[in-house]
Parts: sequence; structure tokens; C-alpha cells
Amino acid sequence: MLLLAELSSLIGVIFKSDFKNLKWIIKQGTTDQNGAFIVEVSLIYVDFITNLIDFVIVAFVMFMIVKAVNITKKKEAAAPASPKGPRQEELLSEIRDLLAEK
Repeated sequence: MLLLAELSSLIGVIFKSDFKNLKWIIKQGTTDQNGAFIVEVSLIYVDFITNLIDFVIVAFVMFMIVKAVNITKKKEAAAPASPKGPRQEELLSEIRDLLAEK
């Protein structure tokens, strides 16, 4: 909600509009025969827009964090090299040859 207040004031200054009054009026408010006011029925969708903006910001930040962690893990994984020496098959063939000589 804090983001909406800041965004609303910024848009209000630039475009002379305000997010606080965004609503879809389903039924207008009227007065009946006795002079009592019948409340309007409206859907205020400014909260949905606020939640959508917050979600996009949080999703982008989480994406950047995961991307940074993956980059650091790739660099760590590439550092250790396999030790140089005879392979298992070479050692087994040498043992076979030695046993064959006896």
C-alpha cells in the first residue's frame, strides 16, 4: 500500500490523476422517495493493481537473486579439476598383465 501512495502522488503530479478513485460503478447511488440515500455498488480495483505491481517487483527481485546464486555456483563448480593419473581400466589391465606373466 505504501508503493501505491507514492505512485499515486507521482502520477497525480504528472498526469493530474489519482489511483485512489479507481473503481467500476456497477449501480449508481440514488435517493429513494423518503430522501434516504441508497449507496452505490462499485468494485474498487485499485487494490488489485497494487498487488499486481508488488508481485511483479518481488518476482523480479527473486529472479535476480536466483540468477546471481546460479552464476556463483557455476564458477565454484568449474574450479575443482579431476586428478591426473591412471584410470581404473588401465590399472586393471596392468594387474591382468602381471598375473598373466606368473
